[in-house]
Amino acid sequence: MANPNLHPMATGHIPHYVVQADGSDYLFNFMIIFTVGVILLIGVAYFTLHAVPEKLAHESNHPQFQLVGILALLALFTHNGMFWIAAILVAGFQIPDLGQPLRAIADAIRSLAPQPQPPKQQGGESPAGAGSSTDALTDDVAIATKEH
Repeated sequence: MANPNLHPMATGHIPHYVVQADGSDYLFNFMIIFTVGVILLIGVAYFTLHAVPEKLAHESNHPQFQLVGILALLALFTHNGMFWIAAILVAGFQIPDLGQPLRAIADAIRSLAPQPQPPKQQGGESPAGAGSSTDALTDDVAIATKEH
């Protein structure tokens, strides 16, 4: 049975993805939606991949977190993979704190120094009634200058 709406030269079976007479193209519309979706997914994957070094450095509280962030941004904007690899390496390995031994030595020497004695109370004043520490300091300086 022939369809009366078909042109006499048309074949009996026309695939659904062929453009219809009214101009609707289902395959084209599907490919537009598919392409936009794939581009969005690739963009999300790209930005997620570039955030990996910062996530590594942030989770373990490395002090080099800012350096990793700068390297990741350089990799993002220059499209140079070496910056991203450097960011991964910096985030993955803890840079040793070379200043800690020096701070420990300074603290040990500071603990050996004689501690300053609190100023002596004059006239039986209670510590609560005494002046502020800056007043006591200026009084000590004034006494020291009178003696010399």
